[in-house]
Amino acid sequence: MQYQNIITIEPGKRGGKPCIRGMRITVYDVLSYLASGMTYEEIFSDFPYLTQEDILACLSYAVDRERETVK
Repeated sequence: MQYQNIITIEPGKRGGKPCIRGMRITVYDVLSYLASGMTYEEIFSDFPYLTQEDILACLSYAVDRERETVK
């Protein structure tokens, strides 16, 4: 998945952490929700402006970051 058009980093927003589509929800937030056991449906219920593509972009971003740390 191409996450580059979904995951944004702005120095003045959320301390420069990677966010979804310029909003204030971070990749970390979404990954934390998934890790705590929330389903996609529960995340969508709490954050109706998120899409499945947003969640998949977060996962893809995390995979790329992990790949970089093990080189």
